[in-house]
Amino acid sequence: MWTVCLFPLGLLLYQYQVDSLGVNPIDHVTRTLGDWTLSILLASLSMTPFRLLFGISWQMSLRRLLGLFAFFYACLHFLVWIVLDHFFDWEQMITDVLKRPYITVGVLALTLLVPLAATSTTRMVKRLGGHNWRKLHKLVYVVGVLAVLHYLWLAKKGINGPYWYAVVLAILLGIRLWDWARRVAKRMATRAGAGVIAPVSARHWGLVGHRREARPSGVERTPR
Repeated sequence: MWTVCLFPLGLLLYQYQVDSLGVNPIDHVTRTLGDWTLSILLASLSMTPFRLLFGISWQMSLRRLLGLFAFFYACLHFLVWIVLDHFFDWEQMITDVLKRPYITVGVLALTLLVPLAATSTTRMVKRLGGHNWRKLHKLVYVVGVLAVLHYLWLAKKGINGPYWYAVVLAILLGIRLWDWARRVAKRMATRAGAGVIAPVSARHWGLVGHRREARPSGVERTPR
């Protein structure tokens, strides 16, 4: 997995070395890093749906690594925009963030990835507690939606790549929604069953109690 995730970065370095980044090197590097950021992010989101659909769980150990690589490529994507696109022109960058929706959602997605990456260690899981950690890391679904929107709003007409990413994300979120609805329905059915059984049981024991013979305390029952 390390080899697969580092391959695009190695390829970019090789293309730079042999001067084959194309007529617009900055655009090529920016798009390549953005594509791999979204691809790896969706791969990390697919680990749980695979477990839900096929009952396999070995891939769950890769989820953290994939999430960190997605953050790594998102940071590189952002650095290219800062250093090469604008050369630290902070005023222009702030203007772009406020005026261009695709940049706004892209920066927001990166901002939300920061606490997820910072709390990805086992030590942070213990400090936050499993319940709080899981609630925090549900932000990854928001990040996925924002990242797809960033690509959709950025892409030019006639380019279908962003729509395929949107379809994959919709399928992954649909599987999670289906699993959530199934668990809710199961809990409701269990509660409904318990609500029917409990009153019957109570009435049964009440009737049994009324059938008992009352006798004074301390008086033994005469044998027949």
